[in-house]
Amino acid sequence: MFVRLPARVKEELSAHARQAAPDECCGMLVGRDFVIEESVRVRNIASMPATRYLVDPAEHIAINRRLRGSARSIVGAYHSHPASPPLPSERDRAEALYPEFVWMIVSLAGPGETLAAFRLAAGSFIEVPIVVED
Repeated sequence: MFVRLPARVKEELSAHARQAAPDECCGMLVGRDFVIEESVRVRNIASMPATRYLVDPAEHIAINRRLRGSARSIVGAYHSHPASPPLPSERDRAEALYPEFVWMIVSLAGPGETLAAFRLAAGSFIEVPIVVED
């Protein structure tokens, strides 16, 4: 199993993370199964956005409504780690409510952006390879 990600979406995720820094950014991933076709930025409503994220539920609902009747759906979520590696934190694990989602993290901690994807299985995150496509 792997996640397919267009190069343009990868760049959109990285750009969002850079623009939001030093705060964490967040958004939804739209596509089919493990094929990401679109990223949708959403507002981070966390009270401490520099150290955590919380997707605005109204925006999450609006994206679901927009996708109704199409073959696409929200297949995951992403957020950034401005100063740490792209590994899920304990808070990320505790707040991951959708086991069917792909969870992506964009890290700005290295010399360039690093992206990692995870699936939730039995309460733990399992890393899933990402295949970036043109």
